[in-house]
Amino acid sequence: MPAIAPLLAAVLFGAATPLSKVLLRTVAPAQLAGLLYLGAAAGLLPVVVWQRRRNRRVGRRGVIRLAGAIAFGGVVGPLLLLLGLQLASATSVSLWLNLELVATAVLGQLFFREHLGRLGWVGVTGAALAGIILAGAEAGSGGIAAVLVTLACVCWGLDNHLTALIDEMSATQATFWKCGVAGTVNLLLGVATQPFAASSAVTAMAVVVGAFSYGASIVLYVSSAQQLGATRAQLLFATAPFFGLALSAGLLPEPVTGAHLVAAALMVASIGVVFAARHAHPHAHAALAHTHLHRHDDGDHTHDPAEAVSLVHAHWHEHGPVAHAHPHWPDLHHRHSH
Repeated sequence: MPAIAPLLAAVLFGAATPLSKVLLRTVAPAQLAGLLYLGAAAGLLPVVVWQRRRNRRVGRRGVIRLAGAIAFGGVVGPLLLLLGLQLASATSVSLWLNLELVATAVLGQLFFREHLGRLGWVGVTGAALAGIILAGAEAGSGGIAAVLVTLACVCWGLDNHLTALIDEMSATQATFWKCGVAGTVNLLLGVATQPFAASSAVTAMAVVVGAFSYGASIVLYVSSAQQLGATRAQLLFATAPFFGLALSAGLLPEPVTGAHLVAAALMVASIGVVFAARHAHPHAHAALAHTHLHRHDDGDHTHDPAEAVSLVHAHWHEHGPVAHAHPHWPDLHHRHSH
């Protein structure tokens, strides 16, 4: 499940770039960002209503993290991306989005206690080189577009870590609030700056794209980030641009150049290098209570021995203090330094 979820998220999110390029022909960037996120919130609403009885009061720390995720990942990031998408091809923007991996890794090392290791940094460097290759290959406004997309990736890197640490509500609930608030802000901003001229058909298409490419995709990503850590989940999610590249070539009149293929090959190699690293060492856990996806054969979740160990599920559970050693990722339980 931890590896499959971000790959499914990548397929869904990869389709968003070329589809958004089509929608931008008739919808302003801020308005489209609002419709995409409101579509995501609408798609998640039934699940949130179903989970409402299991909700717990979110503490101040969780509220701050959610607010940061909404501001950076839901409002500023999408707007910067769509502005960049207006200036450059969907093909190049799809691959530039892998700079989110670099931003997530650097921020994780500097501020979020997410250790990456030597091989990890080799892979991150490869991802950065792939982005540089694409920036040089994009003519005209490529430089400005690359800066805008890079800033969007930094915003999403912050969002990735903040969201991965929200453990007082389910991934679906966190995504619903993020998308609902961000979508409302962006749409109001867009309507305030220029008239809303999109047809009902285009509006409906934007909402549907948002429900799948943003709503379902974000939930899958957050669930995996809580188990693998934001950086390693981002490594698998970084395959999204390749799906976007394939769809761009088929849906839009945009050629796939040699630079695109070289960058794609470099990204595949970088992903493989970073994801290969895993480690084990003695470490201690303090008492903790939270909600997230887990299974009972990972060395950290033994609160219900009667539960099938291979069943992946989410519920509020408590941990007593423990010290042990086992192979692990930098998940919610293992954000420690080395």
